Amino acid sequence: MPKSGNRFQVPRISDAVASSLERRILEGSLKPGDRLPPERELAIELGVSRPSLREAIQKLASKGMVQSRQGGGTYVTDRLESSFFDPWQDLLGAHPNLGEDLLEFRRMLEGQAAEWAAERATEADLLRLTQAFNMMNEAFDADDLALRSSADIAFHQAIGEATHNVLIGHLSAALLRLMHDNIRLNLSELKSIPAAISLLKSQHAEIHTAICDRKPAAARAAAETHIDFVRESLAQTIRSVARRETAARRLNTEFSEPLSS
Repeated sequence: MPKSGNRFQVPRISDAVASSLERRILEGSLKPGDRLPPERELAIELGVSRPSLREAIQKLASKGMVQSRQGGGTYVTDRLESSFFDPWQDLLGAHPNLGEDLLEFRRMLEGQAAEWAAERATEADLLRLTQAFNMMNEAFDADDLALRSSADIAFHQAIGEATHNVLIGHLSAALLRLMHDNIRLNLSELKSIPAAISLLKSQHAEIHTAICDRKPAAARAAAETHIDFVRESLAQTIRSVARRETAARRLNTEFSEPLSS
């Protein structure tokens, strides 16, 4: 315990409370957009006075970790993820070739995440992963692109959080946000190909099974195989979209020009 001279310094209660809430944000128990419980309930849960709790929340607000919103309530911000997400989103839009680098990085990150999840996941983690997997399967059976995309992201995020590595959890979330438009585009193109959707479902099933069976090497291999498929199918999707756009421009040009006599 830190001390000054011959006297020990007792940590302030508000510092301990701020540290506890910050840990919940780091580990993903409190996610961006989550509202903190009402002040009275949270003070009782943490066993502290409401003034100490208010001071702790002010400390987090000064770090940009939480913010108060008009109409009441304190919410977790996305600062940990947006600091990575925002600049890269602009760069990705200006330099489409970065997409390949992004997928290459995602392959490395998700392969490692799947391996560590198989080694480290608790029973609670496996339950959450299975719930996300089941919801994803239901979403893939439904004709709702937005639902498919969000469910796909939630499944991969559950894997990232099951690694119990704070950086992987938050980097996964930021990376998946960055990839969101590409994921939707890819799923939009693939939904017209039943075999492709079936293959995606089987790939996710292999990842899920390997993690639940505690097989790290198999989990990594399944995750990398999945990302390899995503990379190839996304490349085909982009080429397909480009061909359609080119054909449409040619069509519009031909019929907008007057016919020569």
